[in-house]
Amino acid sequence: MSIIIKPIVTEKINQLSDKFNRYGFKVKRDANKLQIKEEVEALYNVAVTDVNTMNYLGKSKSRYTRSGIISGKAQDFKKAVVTVKEGDKIDFYSNI
Repeated sequence: MSIIIKPIVTEKINQLSDKFNRYGFKVKRDANKLQIKEEVEALYNVAVTDVNTMNYLGKSKSRYTRSGIISGKAQDFKKAVVTVKEGDKIDFYSNI
């Protein structure tokens, strides 16, 4: 099974990738840094030098409807920011 759920493509991550060769991924919560490194190297054929991970708790959400207040919670997730070797690049848009 794949550890990487999807790449994160935001303005902040795009600036990091342009300046520092860092790319963001949404990963499974039980994945560790070594598994993330191996998965990225296998999928994108790049040399990974560093992996930073962050755990995010889901935000509580509520909305008002005719039948009353509906409350819930967004899903928890883990984010990995991967630094690749100088000269390597990951192109997320090549499959489009």
